[in-house]
Amino acid sequence: MQNRMIPVIAMLALLFVMSFSLFIVKEWEKVALFQLGEIVNTDFKPGLHFKVPFITNVRKFDGRILTLDESPESYLTNEKKNVIVDSFAKWRISDVKTYYKTMRGSEALARSRLSQIIQDGLREKFGERSVKEVVSGERDTIMKIITEEARSKAKEFGIEVVDIRIKRIDLASEVSDSVYSRMEAERTRVAKELRAKGAEEAEKIRADADRQRTVLLAEAYKEAQKVKGAGDAQAAKIYAQAFSQDKEFYSFYRKMDAYRKTFAGEKNLMVLDPNSDYFSYFKDEQGRSSR
Repeated sequence: MQNRMIPVIAMLALLFVMSFSLFIVKEWEKVALFQLGEIVNTDFKPGLHFKVPFITNVRKFDGRILTLDESPESYLTNEKKNVIVDSFAKWRISDVKTYYKTMRGSEALARSRLSQIIQDGLREKFGERSVKEVVSGERDTIMKIITEEARSKAKEFGIEVVDIRIKRIDLASEVSDSVYSRMEAERTRVAKELRAKGAEEAEKIRADADRQRTVLLAEAYKEAQKVKGAGDAQAAKIYAQAFSQDKEFYSFYRKMDAYRKTFAGEKNLMVLDPNSDYFSYFKDEQGRSSR
């Protein structure tokens, strides 16, 4: 019975020793191998690895890109006005050995130190600029400068700053009122200027339209008079040709037309000598009045 237990005991002992000799590195992990408290290796690829039990031990860290998203902070501009800045940073461990020595492997300590670096950078950059510049004018420039400076400082702690972004910039209530008042006044001034320019352009357009209308009417009247004159001349020519064929008929037609126009009204009155040529067609063949 004792002989049968020996292999079982040996197998259990082997498994126990192997459990302290093997460790697995995942794809998103960074690992430091310690020997008697000193880091001896940090270059481990994902997979199964061995260690000397009871002499060496490993410590694993999150090697993915992490997010540092702190509460909004208040900063002073060069105008001594407060702005509330909400920002975040993306970072990861770049050097496990340096990270462990400087941050004692504590992610909380690393976040605290990185947060202080970012806040100092924001405080400095915002203090060099006005409210207008930090809100709209140089926002991208500020983020780029702070990212580069934080990246350089964080490298001493084995940390890589991937990016720093400003999510939002709010103005303190007293600053907001002042800024909005200036913005409203500026927009009002621009609106008045645009309206004035619009009115000026409208007057120019109306004046030009009136000028063109006058020119077109004058040219149309001129052309109409030419056509009318040509028509009258042609009509006169036709009349002359027609009436020249029978002068007596032409004289008769002209006097009949004169009679029609003269006696068009019921109360027309004309005092003339009855023997005048005007009444020639009111006489009979012997030259006596038809009446």
